[in-house]
Amino acid sequence: MADQRLDWDDYFMVQAALLAARSTCKRLSVGAVLVRDKRVIAGGYNGSVSGDTHCIDDDCYLVDGHCVRTIHAEMNAVLQCAKFGVSTDGASVYVTDFPCLQCTKMLLQAGITHIYYLRNYHNDEYAMRLIKLRNVGVTQLTLTQDKIDRARLTDYIQK
Repeated sequence: MADQRLDWDDYFMVQAALLAARSTCKRLSVGAVLVRDKRVIAGGYNGSVSGDTHCIDDDCYLVDGHCVRTIHAEMNAVLQCAKFGVSTDGASVYVTDFPCLQCTKMLLQAGITHIYYLRNYHNDEYAMRLIKLRNVGVTQLTLTQDKIDRARLTDYIQK
């Protein structure tokens, strides 16, 4: 019988999608998981600084069309590693949406070697140049209903 489990990439991406469900941003829910040696080292979602008002409670704080209240999911994951002394060098990131330019620069500087993502989101040309310059892998994944079913999340729904 074939292995019915999710493969590693889908397994980590499902976790990123689950983290996105914790997002407090009204504009876009994003989740990110940092992985090294097939082990999750951190996860994050986009939301406000701890203790601040959330966009879902008090609307976005927009400056020049951008919400400046929100910390991006990728940054939250990397900051979690910094806070607890976990190295990100050589890790991969699984993120629901292609990282913005600032997050791309931060991920590259943190030593991320591969970016896996689900959805394109204003993919920046300069970010792509930097990714190529640093020889960082980029892979767009898809989550299909079959993959979600194999995650067996419905096994935990009370009927």
